[in-house]
Amino acid sequence: MNNGLTPLTAPTEARIDEIGSTDILVGIPSYNNADTVGHVVRAVSVGLAKHFPGCRAVLVNSDGGSSDGTPAIVARTVVDFQHLFIGDQQSILHRIVTPYHGIPGKGSAFRTIFEIARRLKAKACAVVDADLRSISPEWIELLLRPIMDENYDYVAPYYLRHKYDGTITNSLAYPLTRALYGHRIRQPIGGEFGFSGALASHYLEQHVWESEVARFGIDIWMTTEALVSGARVCQSFLGAKIHNPKDPAADLSDMLMQVVGALFAAMERHEQSWTSLEGSRPVPIFGFPYEVGVEPVHVNLERMVSHYRQGLTDLEPIWRQILAQDTFEQLHRLQEASNSDSLISDELWVRVVYDAAAAYHKRLLPRDHLLKSLTPLYLGRTASFVHATQGLTSREAEVKIEALCGTFERLKPYLIQQWQPATVSPAAPALLQHTTTDAGGDHEPLH
Repeated sequence: MNNGLTPLTAPTEARIDEIGSTDILVGIPSYNNADTVGHVVRAVSVGLAKHFPGCRAVLVNSDGGSSDGTPAIVARTVVDFQHLFIGDQQSILHRIVTPYHGIPGKGSAFRTIFEIARRLKAKACAVVDADLRSISPEWIELLLRPIMDENYDYVAPYYLRHKYDGTITNSLAYPLTRALYGHRIRQPIGGEFGFSGALASHYLEQHVWESEVARFGIDIWMTTEALVSGARVCQSFLGAKIHNPKDPAADLSDMLMQVVGALFAAMERHEQSWTSLEGSRPVPIFGFPYEVGVEPVHVNLERMVSHYRQGLTDLEPIWRQILAQDTFEQLHRLQEASNSDSLISDELWVRVVYDAAAAYHKRLLPRDHLLKSLTPLYLGRTASFVHATQGLTSREAEVKIEALCGTFERLKPYLIQQWQPATVSPAAPALLQHTTTDAGGDHEPLH
């Protein structure tokens, strides 16, 4: 446990004393988001006024040292409610605009938000990214209402995305999290979340805030920690998430290292939780699902294949250490095949991921080297997915992603075998002591 208080600035401490307590807290981590943060603040303000008019609410901007005036925009942005069909009965929205301390990164920004939520005894919390262009006031209700009214502890976002947007989520974060922890949370690294005050306090007590989680990987860490702690989880349909999509082959290595490193570290920490679980179950989705246009994502298939093939040549010594012999030989055979025959199948990809996780666990080589060496393999798998889905709609491509998830689940015994000789123990008790039932069932809320 980490019972020390997160350091806050003197003005923030004074502001907390002045506010005293709150029902709802919405956090916005930021760093140089002057062009979008005003829109986010207005959407949050309207959402709270429209959907939670009788609740005490606080908006917290946790800023990483922006040089473009982002905090000032948060402080001065006002909303004219005249034409928004919102009455005059809404409570005042208090604001706390503060820099965060600690290791630079989104995780440290979240730590400050969690600490303020704990000090203010918030019942329900949400965090939203400062660079969102598609956020609407309804997002605030969808992220908070399941916690306020339905006793859920964690609300993950459910977006409609282009089939080539979020390829790390589609090929790694979603299927691996689902296979390990048994819940089908479609966007475990989505960026927008709702959570109870009790879960915020639980997050603060974990020994991660001086680690890489404080810099990167906070989203997948929050989702994993909610699942293994016994929190009651759900999803809310938010429509499209509009941001600046990138070619999956561009500037990818760092992000892949962050996400995969966080996933593999969580596997070690929570080994007792996942080794005894089989299969997965659906997670309830709140909101009204509807078809929505998504921004196209253009991919450079040739570039991805080129990086993958170069990796087969340059990284052979490392891959021989990471991968099981049969896995490596299958990849090696693909090197001699024509483009049309050199696709990384679902089963081969799952074995690559599981071999890499086991190698990470056994420290077969420096972990940074291991994680970096996965980028060409990931690009080869992404190229295979693009090749297989070029003529499909995003909805049709989703069927392929679900099939991949099934393969991750089916081959989980292979992962446990490769994970040896680590001791496989019975499932650990829930870290948050409250009962859960099947999705949507009765629930004893956290206190």
